[in-house]
Amino acid sequence: MKRSRCLVLGLGFAAFGSTSADVFAQSPDRCPAFTEAQGAPIETVRYLADDALQGRFSGTPGERCAGSYIAARFESLGLEPAGTDGYFQSLPLASAATPHAPAGTGRNVLALLPGSDPALRSSVVIIGAHYDHLGLGDFASTGEAGQIHNGADDNASGVAAILEAARTLTGGPRPSRSILFIAFTGEELGLIGSSYYTKNPTLPLSETVAMVNLDMVGRLEGGTLIVYGTGTAPEWEQLIPSANEDVGIDLVFEASGYGPSDHTSFYSSDIPVLHLFTNVHADYHKDTDDWEKIDPEGLVQVARFTAGIASLVANRRTQLTLIPGVGERAETGSTGYGAWLGTVPDFTPVEHGVLLAGVTAGSPGEAAGLVKGDVLIGIGDADVATLQDFTDILRLHKPGDEVVLRFVRDGETHEAPTRLGDRADRP
Repeated sequence: MKRSRCLVLGLGFAAFGSTSADVFAQSPDRCPAFTEAQGAPIETVRYLADDALQGRFSGTPGERCAGSYIAARFESLGLEPAGTDGYFQSLPLASAATPHAPAGTGRNVLALLPGSDPALRSSVVIIGAHYDHLGLGDFASTGEAGQIHNGADDNASGVAAILEAARTLTGGPRPSRSILFIAFTGEELGLIGSSYYTKNPTLPLSETVAMVNLDMVGRLEGGTLIVYGTGTAPEWEQLIPSANEDVGIDLVFEASGYGPSDHTSFYSSDIPVLHLFTNVHADYHKDTDDWEKIDPEGLVQVARFTAGIASLVANRRTQLTLIPGVGERAETGSTGYGAWLGTVPDFTPVEHGVLLAGVTAGSPGEAAGLVKGDVLIGIGDADVATLQDFTDILRLHKPGDEVVLRFVRDGETHEAPTRLGDRADRP
């Protein structure tokens, strides 16, 4: 098989398609090779979900191979580097809010398609997807711990779709505004990569008009594409059907701008968002999420829709109108019943406690006076040192329980009483 030259310096390559777990043991800086012929979306999924990448856990050689592959593909499409070090933005992974996060660094991968209009090209539309996964499934797995969790749908599919969207956008009339493509690391550890970017943007957030997130978009199979975030800007009501006219996907709409994926970091930073999702399935977070189960035709459809919506937003003369506070991120990471406080966690590392990205209007948290930027450190007699502590403590309470919240604001500790709500009755 013909091998292509690696477009990212400093990496050697082993044979593509090797399923040997010894690839990294032999030489941790060697990665599977790829060719230009492997640019089709399904081949991107095959590469990222190869056993040789060992599940792409953040900070591992497998993650670095995946990141280097994405950077090389960006370069081959003619996209400009948009990181702090070429196509890369290095970031610390250790997080007080996420005990499972490893020490060391991970890398976001960023590339820019400059806009065609001199008056608008300084503003950007972001298309993003996370590329990390669970490695050997030592945490968060619903399958066999110790087995390689390839994450073909979660989220090699999203990366494949943004690369295909990039190919479409570079091949057609260039949009007026710039398009920034970001592959995030650390999503599975708690949105670490996207949260880091919003605190350390390589292009101003004030010039970011929208963010489209693709997470698990590989199982369309003639079914529906769920579009989250439709309530974050009124213009989505017109733009989404227009982008779908020539694609014809069956769409289902959800208004909330919050959720357990990278768009939450941007909506919490006052940017309208969409999250595209072909729904959960039996292989979610299992070692059985392999490339053979991906729907190639559906993946291309999602990519075409993504390119269409990004182009429409980028060609508007005016920005979208943000509608803040639509929906919430559930503290437990799921909907259902139980005690409810109404806070939105920010995954930026703090020494102790849970940093808040926002507080839902009408919630018990708002009634207690909590605001964005506060660090929650206690509920009742219990200490909140991490996000997991927060989740565990909240599960021990019932709706209607009266508690005293302890939080830090501007370096000073405060206390405030509140009555916990019922998650089933939240706004």
